[in-house]
Amino acid sequence: MLTRPGPPPTPLDRGFLMLYDLDFDGAQRNFAAHQQAQPDDPMGPVGEAAGYLFAEFHRLGILDSQFVVNDESLIEGKQLKADPEARKRFDVALARADALAKACLRKDPRDRSALLATTLSSGLRCDYVVMIEKRNAAALRMVKQATQTSQKLILLHPDCYDAYVATGISKYVIGSLILPLRWLLSIGGFVGDKAKGEADLELTARSGRYLAPYAQLMLAIIASREKRTDRAREWLIGLQQNFPRNPLYGRELERLDKLEQTAAK
Repeated sequence: MLTRPGPPPTPLDRGFLMLYDLDFDGAQRNFAAHQQAQPDDPMGPVGEAAGYLFAEFHRLGILDSQFVVNDESLIEGKQLKADPEARKRFDVALARADALAKACLRKDPRDRSALLATTLSSGLRCDYVVMIEKRNAAALRMVKQATQTSQKLILLHPDCYDAYVATGISKYVIGSLILPLRWLLSIGGFVGDKAKGEADLELTARSGRYLAPYAQLMLAIIASREKRTDRAREWLIGLQQNFPRNPLYGRELERLDKLEQTAAK
C-alpha cells in the first residue's frame, strides 16, 4: 500500500486495513466503533459485511486458489460449504447498509459515502455468490447494479478511487470470457475489456482509501494468471511489507520463485 499524506486514519480506515492482515476481530471492533460514532453512515455496516466476507474467504482458502487456476475459474467451479451464521450476519449488515444509504440518498442524491456504500454492497454480494456459491447468473444483476452505481459515483466524484474496483473487476472478468459469451453479455449492457479493467484497478491500487490493498491483490492475481511474474511479484512484495501477518503474500512469492526456477531448468 502506498503512503499518502492526509488526515489520521479513522476506525473505518483501520478496520479495512486490519482485514488485509487477517485481524478480523480487530477489524470488527473498529467497524463497531465507527458505527457507534456515526450511526447514520452506511459505510460502517458495509465494512462489517466486508469483514464477514473476508473471514469466509480466508477460512475457505479462496484467495489462495485464485492464483493457481485459469481465467475460467473466476466464473466456474464447485460451490463451497459456507458458514450459515456468517452468511446471516453478512446479509443483516448489508441490509442495514442499504437502508442507511437509501435514507442518505433521499436527502442528497450526490452523497458520496452513500453512493460508495451502495456500490460496495452490490460488489460484496456479487463476490459472495460468485466466489462461494458459484451462482454466476444471479451475480450478473449485482455486477450491473454495482457498475452503474460506481459509474454514477465516478461521474459525480471522480476522485473517489475506491469506486474503480467495481468497474475494473467487471471489465476484466467479462473481457476474459470467450467471444460468444462477451457478445451475449454486451447485448445486456455488460462491456468487457481486460486492459481497461486493469487500468481501473490500478487507479484504486494507487489512490484508493479503503480498497487499495484489495485492488493490489486483484492485480497480483491477474498478473500471476497471465504469467507476468515480475509484475505479480511487485504487487505481492508491497502487500507483504505492509501486511506481514498475512501469510498469503509470502506463499505466493515462494510459488512464483519455484515456477521461475522450474522454467529456467
